[in-house]
Amino acid sequence: MDTTTLWLTAAAAAALVLAATAAVLLVRVVRARRMLLDAGVPLRDKALFWVAVVYTVSPVDLIPDPVYLDDIGVLLFALRSLRAAADAVRREPAAKEPEAV
Repeated sequence: MDTTTLWLTAAAAAALVLAATAAVLLVRVVRARRMLLDAGVPLRDKALFWVAVVYTVSPVDLIPDPVYLDDIGVLLFALRSLRAAADAVRREPAAKEPEAV
């Protein structure tokens, strides 16, 4: 196997891994819409999510477009922040309930 074939195979494998990661993130983004509609989630976390989506589809990137690592990182950060805010809202009412004696 010559070096050109080896590099093309490695590039194709990397592209497949990045495409699979992007597909997983797309599914998480679709599921996140439920959290975006929740009134208890702070506006800051909702706005961070939309900023991440705009950054992902914008042509301006920190790393050139064939490598989507910066887009994936920004989306993961926004999704984790949104999920943490939604989990905090879900746990909050349970903490306010009085304990049964």
